Amino acid sequence: MIDPIALSRLKWHSRRGMLENDLVLTAFFRRHEAALDASAAQGLAALLALEDGDLWDLIAARSELAPDADRAVHSVLEKLRECTTRPAISI
Repeated sequence: MIDPIALSRLKWHSRRGMLENDLVLTAFFRRHEAALDASAAQGLAALLALEDGDLWDLIAARSELAPDADRAVHSVLEKLRECTTRPAISI
């Protein structure tokens, strides 16, 4: 797990101007926050550096990452995509 300050920074950077991205990122943190390691944090940071529309296109599978993109970025993107197909709240 990454340190609490780094996690807080990632969460702050995940606040987006697009509701769809906000919902997916909120679900991502709910599911994966406890297991987020340095590699995944770097992958997430790389995705968060994208513009909202570009990030959403990747999450919605309207576009794909370059094949030579970092493995951690691919892994985080898969987890983000899973957050769009499964309920984020368990009862």
